[in-house]
Amino acid sequence: MEEKEMSFWGHLEELRRTLFRVVAVLLVFMIACFCVMPDLFDSFVLGPTTSDFFLYRWLSNLGGTGMFLPDFSNDDFAVKIININVASQFLTHISTSFWFALVLMFPYLIFEVWRFVQPALFENERRSVGLAFLGGTVMFFLGCAVGYCLVFPFTFRFLTEYQLSASIVNQISLNSYMGNFLMLVFVMGIVFELPLLAWLLSKLGLVNKTFFRTYRRHAVVILLGAQYIRGYIWDCIFAGVHFSFSGYFCAYGRSEISFIHNLIAILCVRIPGVYLTSKIFPDTLFPMGLATATGSLLSVIICMIAFDWLKKQKRKSD
Repeated sequence: MEEKEMSFWGHLEELRRTLFRVVAVLLVFMIACFCVMPDLFDSFVLGPTTSDFFLYRWLSNLGGTGMFLPDFSNDDFAVKIININVASQFLTHISTSFWFALVLMFPYLIFEVWRFVQPALFENERRSVGLAFLGGTVMFFLGCAVGYCLVFPFTFRFLTEYQLSASIVNQISLNSYMGNFLMLVFVMGIVFELPLLAWLLSKLGLVNKTFFRTYRRHAVVILLGAQYIRGYIWDCIFAGVHFSFSGYFCAYGRSEISFIHNLIAILCVRIPGVYLTSKIFPDTLFPMGLATATGSLLSVIICMIAFDWLKKQKRKSD
């Protein structure tokens, strides 16, 4: 089917309509989030500030303390967020509503972008771009979920319980908390988009050896790095899980488990895996990225077995 050609001003008019629809939907979601934000803020945003947070409950159990890592067995953990600026609570209410609305309307935003660029694409490009937009939406939400459920709470707990001196009292400001909360959650969402972005650019022919021929040395680094990241992103996910387990083991006084599972993963999987993939697939780093992820996956499996064994030992001692 032939697409009707549009003039330059026609494209500008279509862009104006698209932006108007996006802003209108964003405002609707923002108003809705603003209305429910007080309850959502207490139960969701401030969730990681108490020991009732689901990740802390999952990691807490047998007690013990760690010198540098969080003590997840401490059921009295609670951080009071303070406000030191007159307008901070009001401005935080508005800004948080905006960011939540942006996340909730992200699928619609992607749809509008797709509808705007679709007529300019060839038939063979539409499938690749459509799959990238669909996958990008899923990966963005997955990245935000990892940021909220794992990265931010573990980072926050570690930093708030870290003590340089007993004379220092931590008082976390609202602006500081929200800055770190939004940064870690949204950065993880963006990080999860990078492999898809690299794949989409390669499908469109924008990222290839021909394009970077003039900048050969730069092109090699960028292309190999993009290939490696596609596999390494899974290593980041698995590493976040076994880092959490390592924190628990150290806090419980069994730091040797953390040393053992890392040693086994490095010696049995990471080093031989990276070496073999470099020999079998010398033209790409993607398998090498997967090899490192496999090492972290082995660490996760060992940690789960060790965690279950510690729970059984505790039941026997009780």
